[in-house]
Amino acid sequence: MGQSTNTHDSYDLGTNREDLADVIQNISPTETPFTSNVGRSSSKATYKEWSIDSLAAAADNAHIDGDEFSGDALTDADKVGNYHQISRKDLVVTRRANKVDKAGKKSEIAYQIAKAGKELKRDVELAATKRKVAVVGNSTTASQSAGVPAWIRTNDALGATGASPTLSGTTSGYVDDAGTVGTARALSEATLMSVIKDCYDQGGNPDMIMCSTEMKQRMSTFLFSSNSRVATQYQDQGKSPRGGATVIGAVDVYVTDFGVVDIVPNRFSPSGATASEVFVLDSDKWCLSYLDGYKTETISKVGDAERRMLLVDWTVESKNEAASGVVAAINDTTAMVA
Repeated sequence: MGQSTNTHDSYDLGTNREDLADVIQNISPTETPFTSNVGRSSSKATYKEWSIDSLAAAADNAHIDGDEFSGDALTDADKVGNYHQISRKDLVVTRRANKVDKAGKKSEIAYQIAKAGKELKRDVELAATKRKVAVVGNSTTASQSAGVPAWIRTNDALGATGASPTLSGTTSGYVDDAGTVGTARALSEATLMSVIKDCYDQGGNPDMIMCSTEMKQRMSTFLFSSNSRVATQYQDQGKSPRGGATVIGAVDVYVTDFGVVDIVPNRFSPSGATASEVFVLDSDKWCLSYLDGYKTETISKVGDAERRMLLVDWTVESKNEAASGVVAAINDTTAMVA
């Protein structure tokens, strides 16, 4: 059946109100696995320094009764450091943009500040997990913090032709060469376990494996399919989880010979066919040090607009890099191997 003659339907209306939902949907990820899981400290200068040391190798220590005293050779701690990096967001919002009625937000400046704060946190996570050197900075060049991969040089499993990072001094100073990862290859469980062992032997207690999202899937697939590994479900699924059968397809906790580690995907970790890196971290031996924490500054008004600056002045503090490790030069488009 058709419409009656001269029916005035909804398609003829020119005065329909828009049906715009009063909620803004934002799916951009805001999780920051590294910066959220390590410690926090404060700085008093733009170059943050700290000391690292290690014990002498254990020895079968035996002396005769009444042995004459003689001083043992002593070693001093090494002093290392990192430069601070200023990360910021600059916002300009007009009076009208703040004043007009808007869907999903009351104040435009408040909305943009909240959004920029999340973006700033993501920027710090990306920079902190990037293989890059420390930059001193000057009046025309921004100072920069060396990232986590550039600190790890004791327990770094590199690809062929790879080179470890170096410090400005032999065993002290700041990271002046981030090293090269070498030729990419598949991640092997043997290499990963070797790095975990090396971290433990050095005195570390790794508690987190951090990797790209692609590598997280490769690891889960391998650990579920490997004949030498058993993935055990420990979560209580209840009588009717989500109203149906549940398939467990991810490995999130890895029980090793040297402790239990969480396998944590990081959307900002290096990834791809040539540069993916799998980090084995002792989170107690890392922190973010702040000369100035996250803050919002009101900049003087110019014309008919409000101005705000969000900033954070931070650096990566590697308390002792020998407690952590990295398997570098991984092709995370290929399957993990034994």
